[in-house]
Amino acid sequence: MKLYKVKKSKIDKNGLYASRNISKGTKIIEYKGKIITRKQSEENPKFDNDKAIYLFNLNKRYDLDGDFKFNTARLINHSCDPNCEVAGSGLKVWVYAIKDITKDEELSYDYGFSYDKDYKQFPCKCKSVKCVGYIVREGSRWRIKKKRK
Repeated sequence: MKLYKVKKSKIDKNGLYASRNISKGTKIIEYKGKIITRKQSEENPKFDNDKAIYLFNLNKRYDLDGDFKFNTARLINHSCDPNCEVAGSGLKVWVYAIKDITKDEELSYDYGFSYDKDYKQFPCKCKSVKCVGYIVREGSRWRIKKKRK
C-alpha cells in the first residue's frame, strides 16, 4: 500500500498527503526523473525561473530533472516547517519523514532555495508559524526576517 495519496493542497495546487500514519525515518517516495548533466540544466531554457522547476542537484556533474508526470513526488509542496526531507544516494533521490506524520497530513519539505537577489520571485504559501513569506532555505531565512524589521 502506498504511503501517500494525491489531493488538492492547502499550500499550492495539488499535494501529497499521508494515506496512513507514517513514522519518523520512513522512506516515503522516490523522486524520479531523467539524469542530465549540469551543463544541460544550465543551458536549457526549461529551467528558467518563470515556471515550476523540478530539478535536483545530484553531484558536481549531474542533476535530476523531475518534470515528468510519472514523478508523483514532484507534487510535494514546500513548507518552512516541513515533515519530510530529501536525501540522495548515488543517482537516486528519496523523500523521508523527519517527524511522525499523521494520516491525511500534507507531506512537505524545505525546497532549499538559496537567498539571493531573486528570492522575492518565490513567495511561500505554507502559512506555518516559521514562514518568512518566501521559499528560502532554513539557514538563510534570518536574512529575510532581519530585512522585515
